[in-house]
Amino acid sequence: MSWNVKQWWEARHNGKAATAAMQASPAGSGLRAAATFAARLTFEKVERSYDANDALRGVDLDIAPGEVVCLLGPSGCGKTTLLRIASGIERPTAGRVLINGSEVAGPSRFVPPEQRSVGLMFQDFALFPHLTILQNVAFGLKGLAPDVARREAVSVLSRVGLESYANSYPHILSGGQQQRVALARAIVPRPSVVLMDEPFSGLDVQLRDSMQEETLALLRETRATCMIVTHHPEEAMRLGDRIAVMRAGRVVQLGRAEELYHHPAELFVARLFSEINELDVTVKGGVIDMPFGRVPAPGMANGERATMCIRERGIRLRPAGTCGLAGRVLHVKFLGDFGLVEIGVQGFDEPLRARTRVAVGESWRKGAEVGVEIDPERILVFPRVRQETA
Repeated sequence: MSWNVKQWWEARHNGKAATAAMQASPAGSGLRAAATFAARLTFEKVERSYDANDALRGVDLDIAPGEVVCLLGPSGCGKTTLLRIASGIERPTAGRVLINGSEVAGPSRFVPPEQRSVGLMFQDFALFPHLTILQNVAFGLKGLAPDVARREAVSVLSRVGLESYANSYPHILSGGQQQRVALARAIVPRPSVVLMDEPFSGLDVQLRDSMQEETLALLRETRATCMIVTHHPEEAMRLGDRIAVMRAGRVVQLGRAEELYHHPAELFVARLFSEINELDVTVKGGVIDMPFGRVPAPGMANGERATMCIRERGIRLRPAGTCGLAGRVLHVKFLGDFGLVEIGVQGFDEPLRARTRVAVGESWRKGAEVGVEIDPERILVFPRVRQETA
């Protein structure tokens, strides 16, 4: 890597003293490759414990060269810990980390952060307030001649549309502009792996969408392998070639967005990717008898308790008496293009929620009688098991 990541991490918390220590680091640690060569990033049975608490529990993950993988999960599930271990800020308690097949962290070897060719982008951007924008971006180019470092930094600033701010200071920039500077600083040394810790969490919704697109385009240009930490499923689907869903220190499912949406491995994953109605049911003869018909429950024993999930978007409302089950609208919430409708449905003990597209001039009103159709393709069934906390 072009700077000492551990010192940089300390600089975020210890102020100018740590920053000065970083600036005194050997110039040789700032050498930059002439071009980016994407690296394979591999985790083998990685564990990390803090006293009696297990933050990571045997994580296996293989990220191909040039691939963008998002780590998705709730706070405390181990996402950032895995990123810190990949960067070299922390050591694993057990297991190995490999870059292009070479062990960088393991029982008998630990490669320091500055020798890993890894770029790191923090959640709060971590720009140095006493350095200009140009100096912030060029900070990772200590091993280059000053004029060369300046030229490289100006070039990448121009690419993110901020060349005119080169001599300004971070405090005058908006959140989106600071995000661009942090991204420029991470990629200017041309690392083979880029690690991002919730880089869009501080941006408003409209700016977040545009910055995600710009960041993804820039990552594709640099061809670097990338791992992005997020707790927003839509963000993970937008950015990731694949998504690794984490819970309680483990990767519970890995795959493309459509795989995780259509074929979630467990109820936890289903909850992440869509709004669902959850029903407590019993399996009888391999099926579940419901008011609208029989639902297959393959692999589940007779008498086994299960959770049946009906996606909110899998429920369609029709005029009363035309088709489906009889229902009555209990509550309606307008959500723009969609309406969230709560319905009491014949044969169901609890109300169902439906998300329906609202046409111009059309709405479902409280108390209205409706027909309710349930799409069998939008139903998921899971064994009823105790859910671990994240």
